[in-house]
Amino acid sequence: MKSMENLRESPIDINCDMGESFGAYRIGDDEAIMPYISSANIACGWHAGDPTVMAETVRLAAEHEVAIGAHPGYPDLLGYGRRAMETLPGEIKNYIIYQLGALSGFAREHGMKLQHVKPHGALYNLAAKDEQAANEFISALKAFDPELILVTSSGSVCAEMARSAGLKVAKEVFADRAYLSNGQLAPRTLEGSVIYDPDAVRERALALATSSRMISVDHKEIRLEADTLCIHGDTPGAWKLARIIREALEDAGVRILPMRSN
Repeated sequence: MKSMENLRESPIDINCDMGESFGAYRIGDDEAIMPYISSANIACGWHAGDPTVMAETVRLAAEHEVAIGAHPGYPDLLGYGRRAMETLPGEIKNYIIYQLGALSGFAREHGMKLQHVKPHGALYNLAAKDEQAANEFISALKAFDPELILVTSSGSVCAEMARSAGLKVAKEVFADRAYLSNGQLAPRTLEGSVIYDPDAVRERALALATSSRMISVDHKEIRLEADTLCIHGDTPGAWKLARIIREALEDAGVRILPMRSN
């Protein structure tokens, strides 16, 4: 029995931030999560990850037929890429191209091609609202591979600029993060900004996929269009959330396919 009337005709993607271990430090459970997602955002060694972790994550994605994309961040291992950094004009563009090049090498080793680019942490938040940062992201994708899909938040400045520049865009919504009534992500400093309750995540994912609706932290209904739903790989029990979301969406008749299929 379907748990909710399916109002969605197009497929939806489930993505996860992965490959964020580094050396002896283990973050997330990529092996357990991979069977339940359709796209993997792989850290490129700056905010997290290292060459060995990158290679293993790409291999794991190939084994499970999961599409891969780069998850570039600031050069900020200590802050996990979640701290804002001042940059000179052109630096962000070069940061992105550098990290794309690193991951694409491992992709070729396994006969894969990068599907998308999703900035990480503070870089993601900056590009969503800052025209200069968004323009540097767009320039980087055009220079490296204009067929790459740019993953950015629904309704962001970056999404609008990328589409105007002729790039493919996947609008992303987080099933395990709280939102403000203006459609922006709730700051991680706000209590309840990260949602751990599996039942709550399940219901949010269903509502987003079938009606593009969500309840904000101040209890208002907001509309968020999603081409892809994100799960944070570093959230405790993320693999359980991934399984619950996938099973709930499939039960509701929603097709799960990589974002290139949308």
